[in-house]
Amino acid sequence: MNPSLNWITLRVRDLETSISFYQDILGLPIQRRFESRGKQIAMLGSESQPKIELIQGSEQTVQPENGVSVGFEVDSLEDAMEELRHKGIPIARGPIAPNPRLSFFYVLDPDGFEIQLAQHHESI
Repeated sequence: MNPSLNWITLRVRDLETSISFYQDILGLPIQRRFESRGKQIAMLGSESQPKIELIQGSEQTVQPENGVSVGFEVDSLEDAMEELRHKGIPIARGPIAPNPRLSFFYVLDPDGFEIQLAQHHESI
């Protein structure tokens, strides 16, 4: 078996608000929207990458404070922080640099899930 990550599901209160955050704030394109078993669903992410699946109308089985976070790689942590500040998105935690090759910070999505933005640095 050689599995590869396809998507991560987040159960959200308001699909439109969540789509706005992931599309307008983080820049993830909508790949498709559909309804299944009475639930509105949106898949976001670039064609060649794993997707974020947003499902509205479901009971949240995982609460944001239970340690769920979704991580994204950025080219420049400083640029990402500045862009998010410009868009009115506060930094929830960080920046944090646990070692010389990695730094990251967190923001919260509309449902309180932690979104980690990370930059890997060249080896020193």
